Amino acid sequence: MPRDAARRIAEVLGGRDTRVEAGDGWAHSRFTVPGRGVPLGVDVVADTRRAPTGIAFLLPGGGLGFAANFFTPRARNLAHHLRGAGQLVVGISPREDLASAADITADWGLAAHARDARSVIDAVTGVLPLPHQFVGHSAGAVLALDLASKDTSHGLRRVVALDTTGPYTGGLAVRAARSRTALQRLIDQGMYVNDPGLKGLLARAVADPGGASAAPWPVDPAARFTNAGLAHFALIRTASLPGLTNWIYRQGFSAGTYGFGAAPAEDRFALGRTPLQVWAETTAALGSGLVPNALLRDLMSVWAADGTGYAIDWAGIRAEVVWVNMELGRGDHPRGAELIRAGGNGRVGFRVVAGYGHGDPVWGATAAADVWPLLTPA
Repeated sequence: MPRDAARRIAEVLGGRDTRVEAGDGWAHSRFTVPGRGVPLGVDVVADTRRAPTGIAFLLPGGGLGFAANFFTPRARNLAHHLRGAGQLVVGISPREDLASAADITADWGLAAHARDARSVIDAVTGVLPLPHQFVGHSAGAVLALDLASKDTSHGLRRVVALDTTGPYTGGLAVRAARSRTALQRLIDQGMYVNDPGLKGLLARAVADPGGASAAPWPVDPAARFTNAGLAHFALIRTASLPGLTNWIYRQGFSAGTYGFGAAPAEDRFALGRTPLQVWAETTAALGSGLVPNALLRDLMSVWAADGTGYAIDWAGIRAEVVWVNMELGRGDHPRGAELIRAGGNGRVGFRVVAGYGHGDPVWGATAAADVWPLLTPA
């Protein structure tokens, strides 16, 4: 079955433009599924030496696709870890990964993402009726939890939520509600897309590290960050950046240190877990890199949990839940896990990994030892 699993999946989904690559003991197929004007990208990574014991559906974070989120670096990534744990890996990239800004509308919220993912999941499990799990990172983790809350099959065994939150409490819940209102205002004004700009940011940092960026230097706004300085600052101190969504991180995308010097060229900085070259490789693997404002609005609704907008039925999640957050990423916010337990599910784990930023658990040099085993308990 390993050799023909990707073919069977592509056939049942009506896949097009299939690309295949092979490595030592594995095969990777990539194809697109037409629909809604913009195709959906689907990836299948199979072990060629043994049959899978289950299926892991991988759901990328906002602005990311499977290749960037789970299949980078190519030689050492979370997809290969799950394959090694006996899973047939099926990556479902969000539709915006292959979209232009003009394609994205006010309807591309969490419900649309759930419909897309469910269409793939149902088709795959229809031809390969194996036990399966949902594995999501960031916004993809919220999607995984939402899908699990509505799952009526008997095949879902586990939900892996990597660095996300359920409902906030107190002042953070109020802030989420305010961000939701602001995002809805943008949508009402016809502004449907957010572009984080990470691809260009990292490309400039690698190609011309000492060059002047367009961003004011906080010590003296008349000066400008260097390209390398700006990239490191944005990765390490994401929470201090302006915007409607950067506040959700306890510190940032990446662990590290940043110190200002007497001039921008004298700033001192270092990434603690994920090398800059890996960040550059990851962002180079992005598709559009765009995030629909409707998706961001719905995420804020989930986190505000004030009865307005999108909500998750936490008590509806019956599968095992493995929830692993990063100290410097989304931080120690266990409310979602607590609500699942309160609904009667006793198979819920929540833990926080110290010293890791939001992206480090998938791309960090030590993630394979520190984080990945936590995602695949026996």
